[in-house]
Amino acid sequence: MAGTLVACGATQERTTPEQAGQEARERMLRGQIEARGVQDPRVLHAMRSVPRERFVPEAQRSQAYEDRPLPIGHGQTISQPFVVAAMTEALRPQPSDRVLEIGTGSGYQAAVLSLLVAHVYSIEIVPELALQARETLATQGYENVQVITGDGFRGLPDQAPFDGIIVTAAPAQVPPALIEQLAPGGRLVIPVGDWRQELRVLERGPSGIRETSLFPVRFVPMIGEAQQRPRSP
Repeated sequence: MAGTLVACGATQERTTPEQAGQEARERMLRGQIEARGVQDPRVLHAMRSVPRERFVPEAQRSQAYEDRPLPIGHGQTISQPFVVAAMTEALRPQPSDRVLEIGTGSGYQAAVLSLLVAHVYSIEIVPELALQARETLATQGYENVQVITGDGFRGLPDQAPFDGIIVTAAPAQVPPALIEQLAPGGRLVIPVGDWRQELRVLERGPSGIRETSLFPVRFVPMIGEAQQRPRSP
């Protein structure tokens, strides 16, 4: 008579999707973000809190925490996690700030900012992406983000000045309107250039605008009015 094998020991618990996402964010934080020098604890907490997989197309969700940008449709991308964290840290966001984002895309950068500032105005030129981001942000409970469909080259003068402006597409030159809409002490974080791009920070100080360059980047080009402006050689 054949014997029956009986499994002994503790029952193994299955990992829920929420737990898997949290574990993936922790790995992302340690291996991609902290390892490259992002230190602001508030920024790290925001990156740990926002479920990035909710802001990418369903077919891409298994790759949501990889160290690279991902396509989101309409020729646009969701930025690499490190770049999102580095740009957010460079903005130096404060709880009372009003921030303008140019290029909503999936809404992920806006969601990260929403945990760090009082209000986020985000402009998206592609109507389909604006609608999708608006729905995703609302579903996920990010109530202090206003998504506006339009061309962000001239900023949002009706709501200016802003304590911070962050741009997630690259113009050939910094749009003058964005500099004009910075509040005293405000910072503009923006990728600039054609084939060779660099991430720049412009800060409005008592003696004018101070500009610094952070590191090379590769963003999709800014479209709309920005395409009608002279490009760099």
